[in-house]
Amino acid sequence: MKKNKPPLIVICGPTSSGKSSMAIKLAKEYSKKNKKVEIISADSRAIYKGMDIGTAKILPNSNNGIAYHMINIINPNQKFTTALFKKQATKIIKKIHQKGGVPFLVGGTGLYISSIVDNLTIPKVKPDKKMRNEIEKEINRKGLNFVWQKLLKIDPRSKNFVQKENPRRVIRALEVCLKTGQPFSQLRKKSPPEFEILQIGIKVKRTKLYSQINQRTEQMIKDGLVKEIKALLKKYLPSAPGLDSIAYKEIISYLQNKITLQEAIDLIKKNTRHYARRQITWFKKDKRIHWVATYSQAKELIKNFLKNY
Repeated sequence: MKKNKPPLIVICGPTSSGKSSMAIKLAKEYSKKNKKVEIISADSRAIYKGMDIGTAKILPNSNNGIAYHMINIINPNQKFTTALFKKQATKIIKKIHQKGGVPFLVGGTGLYISSIVDNLTIPKVKPDKKMRNEIEKEINRKGLNFVWQKLLKIDPRSKNFVQKENPRRVIRALEVCLKTGQPFSQLRKKSPPEFEILQIGIKVKRTKLYSQINQRTEQMIKDGLVKEIKALLKKYLPSAPGLDSIAYKEIISYLQNKITLQEAIDLIKKNTRHYARRQITWFKKDKRIHWVATYSQAKELIKNFLKNY
């Protein structure tokens, strides 16, 4: 029986789980079957130009000829919101459908994926620089946890979707609460999705995932991560939004002579492990996700899903 809504396949999971390589392999497989597949990245760091090594970005020469959208779209000193992601990604998904293709939404940024699969209505509250600066000063004086607790007092439900370790997310949520006088969680509403969605999660044993994180970090250093960041710092301040992310902030500390290179490498590994745990916790809350450990399992799920298209 033919579905009423056009299809969307989501491939998600923690960093270093192999989502991108599996997605490209699957996309290539299904592009052979008269269904041209295109990929939309759901990675909040891959959007930045020039940040290639530290984000393990899929570049044109490594995507096997599969169109890959939402990478290299802004400079590291520019800000990019979930609302903007939803708007641009939805537009791309619909264009792929118009061409008779199948879109894959691939990444590990939970809020980006949720904005599409839950069709989130995101509050249109303009950033308040003065208020943000005040909140940032409070974090510097009293710590991020103090501001996090302040947010929870106003909006207890925000703990379900705001990452408490991410200062930008905490600041934004508190800013919206203070500006609107309403809980952030009440302003961000779910609606029926515009697409028929299959969500596939990549399952990796914790020990293997951590080993892959360590290997990837070492490879980044060999590939020239330090050189990449030196080049970026010639154009942008260390406080640029894009550079306030794992692998970049640790190497910047090394370049500022605050820590040794080995300490920076160890910190990248540690912070990436913590990030992967947060991603797993986020995705495990969504019971619609079908978890797979192998390519063949994912292939079978997609085959059954696309039968009616």
